[in-house]
Amino acid sequence: MYNPQLETFIRVADAGSFNKAAEQAYITPTAVLKQINLLEADLGVQLFERTHRGLSLTRAGSSLYKDTKYIIQYCRDSVIRAKNAMQENTDIIRIGTSPMTPAQVLVELWPQIHAQCPEVKFQLVPFENTPENAREILKNLGQNIDVVAGIFDETMLNLRQCAGFELFEQPLCCAVSIHHRLADKSKLEVQDLYGENLLLMHRDWSHYVDRLRDDIWQNHSQIHIVDFDFYNVDVFNRCENGNDVLMAVPVWDNVHPLLKVIPVEWDYSIPYGLLHSREPSATVRKFLSALQKVL
Repeated sequence: MYNPQLETFIRVADAGSFNKAAEQAYITPTAVLKQINLLEADLGVQLFERTHRGLSLTRAGSSLYKDTKYIIQYCRDSVIRAKNAMQENTDIIRIGTSPMTPAQVLVELWPQIHAQCPEVKFQLVPFENTPENAREILKNLGQNIDVVAGIFDETMLNLRQCAGFELFEQPLCCAVSIHHRLADKSKLEVQDLYGENLLLMHRDWSHYVDRLRDDIWQNHSQIHIVDFDFYNVDVFNRCENGNDVLMAVPVWDNVHPLLKVIPVEWDYSIPYGLLHSREPSATVRKFLSALQKVL
């Protein structure tokens, strides 16, 4: 489906060495070097600067690196869609899973859902939670992934061009490193956050979060709000490494082993449920109807 030399290119760029990339791929350094030389020749650009200190990406290499992971993932998804099209059993719900979109809630409800529609089966489809994947998957729900569990509101649904089925509301909490001064607390007061950096998704991502943001700005200026653009593992690492505080929800309690999610004594929450296509298939409609009866 795509040039396999692209995967070698990604491996070399991440490893910073032909030898290390060769060890990871269980091939010889000469074979790796040959693939990179062929790729550079085919593309007509130099991808790496070779020096005695190692390898570094050229500007062309950096540009290709940003696009290649998306290309590889898109091609893999295309294969999944093709295989799904060949399946005789259409009563399969494909659930997208990632650290930020765990399927645990549906797993716990599955016995009751199965009692309502025993012909429907689950299929978990893991994906990497990147901004590119989020846009592609949510915009095309129903192709290779039918539903994804997560937090949402109307702003986010309109932005991602999908629909939402609310299961319940999740209280807005704070995640901190297990070594943070607040980690011993079972519940936080707003004043506990004074002097802290609070990581919040940027304005207009969710009006639920914006309500909290406005309250903090107006009434708790001692809290320093720091914006970020996307929830992924990098943000959780940033929270732990920087000893900051991250807005989180209880279902993310197991995303990062060195973070603790703590409730806060404020009255803010956000809907949590299933994201699905605006025009769901008959199987998805059957599944959502069964879920409605269970709830």
